Amino acid sequence: MKKMEIVIAKNAGFCFGVKRAINLVVKAGEGKKSLYTLGPIIHNPQVVDKLEKQGVGIIYDLHKFKKGRIVVRSHGADLSFFKEAREKGIEIVDATCPFVKSAQNLIKQLSKDNYKVVIVGEKDHPEVKGLISYANTEVEVIQKTNQLKNVFCWKRIGVISQTTQSRENFKIIVSGLLQHTKEIKIYNTICEATQDRQNEAKKIAQRVNLMLIIGGYNSANTNRLARTCKEIQKKTYHIETEKDLETSWFKNVKKVGISTGTSTPQWIIEEVVKKLRRLKL
Repeated sequence: MKKMEIVIAKNAGFCFGVKRAINLVVKAGEGKKSLYTLGPIIHNPQVVDKLEKQGVGIIYDLHKFKKGRIVVRSHGADLSFFKEAREKGIEIVDATCPFVKSAQNLIKQLSKDNYKVVIVGEKDHPEVKGLISYANTEVEVIQKTNQLKNVFCWKRIGVISQTTQSRENFKIIVSGLLQHTKEIKIYNTICEATQDRQNEAKKIAQRVNLMLIIGGYNSANTNRLARTCKEIQKKTYHIETEKDLETSWFKNVKKVGISTGTSTPQWIIEEVVKKLRRLKL
């Protein structure tokens, strides 16, 4: 029987910001002081669990925090957190992704220049929550076109994007905003790695019989990648690990494509591939 062909995206695995954050945690963990992350360091339960077993704790606020160091994850954090940490003399390891930092600085400047700031993204996402805090006025968060009907006529709008949004959605929202203002300043703050990953995954989905998207079920960019591929290849499955694979999916499948969210480690990809090689169809 001919073996099933497996096509793995070149961009699969950690993105730059996530890799940097993990490296900072590992390096900080070499110290003697207790180490914690502000929320899960990345949206991948397996990596978080692995770090917890190595002694890296998780906190969600500074209310009951007494001693140790805190790593700010790649999503960034609310400005009030940094202020409170400084006041309490807590040591911070800032692992905020440079692309997120850039978006934070842009919001600060747009707000200072009296633009109505609009973020294209998910209101409850930790990155967006942090971004909002960098404006000195109220910020509007828009993810879907039906939210545009609630937009009042603003004279000057400054737009940025959550770094993991799709370029297509960003364009749609920006086009809608053009109808509500006379002046608009647009900054495409979508991470190139995210966009490259989406583009590559779409191309792979067009030429395989089944598509696997590997990543945390709590990862926004992984879920978005799975939805995008499913529009092209109906047999698209979002899995976290090799344990989620079902043999029945692969009946009469000759070619499988694999892509991942930005928080998926290489070892999970390797475990999935290993199991696929062992499947008896």
